Amino acid sequence: MKKSQIYNYLAKYIDALQSNGKLHFSLVDVMKEHPGHSKAALKLSLNRLSSKNRILSVYKSFYIIIPPEYRQRKIIPPELFIDALFAYLKRPYYVGLLSAAAMHGASHQQSMEYYVFIDKPAIRPTNVEGLKINYVVKNLIPVSVIEKRKTEAGYIDISNAELTAIDLIAYQHRIGGLNRAATVLYELSESMSPAKLNEILNDNIPLSVLQRLGYILEVVLHKKELASLIKNYLSDKKIFRIPLKPGYMKKGFKVNDDWKVIQNTKIETDFL
Repeated sequence: MKKSQIYNYLAKYIDALQSNGKLHFSLVDVMKEHPGHSKAALKLSLNRLSSKNRILSVYKSFYIIIPPEYRQRKIIPPELFIDALFAYLKRPYYVGLLSAAAMHGASHQQSMEYYVFIDKPAIRPTNVEGLKINYVVKNLIPVSVIEKRKTEAGYIDISNAELTAIDLIAYQHRIGGLNRAATVLYELSESMSPAKLNEILNDNIPLSVLQRLGYILEVVLHKKELASLIKNYLSDKKIFRIPLKPGYMKKGFKVNDDWKVIQNTKIETDFL
């Protein structure tokens, strides 16, 4: 079969998927749908469709379909394909950090990067058409603290507000530091439930993360109800002095005795 015929078949196949509300497919799907064609010939036609901004490969042999309204940007928002990508990879995930915070209403500081938590093995960041997806490796959290959010293309898994708050502190180096984390927390705290925060506190969370989170909630953001729950949880734990800013000098700074936090930096937010 001529290359042009394969191209036309694939174009119709993609149109049919899109008309049924599907914005993704894999090379394996294409090969099943078009048996008898060589993998090389199919990939060549897929590359042609990609050059026309009809589709884009965002991961090994996983393609997204770009509707007309997104063709100038050459990419669709990640929330429209991230769930399908991880279904294709057969791996658990959740959207977290600034990406989850924005979906909880803390969108003051929009990020050009998208954050997805995964378990091992690691995945290299996806960086296509100005979109960067950062994959953060950790032991994934029980589904009880993961929320399903509806999108135009289905649902995605995101961390609930309470887990998002903990992750913002634990991975503050991934988002630009404690000032940014505290700024996001200020808005995010409005969506946090004391009861849910109390449920999520467990031994899997480093005590130093809870010390910093409690300190910021109480001393910086004046969210005393939320902070008191963390303080109560820590009351029977053996905690040590830790620097507010990790990896920075500790000597010569005052210590907050309630949280045993060395105040080696001054946190500034866009709100306070």
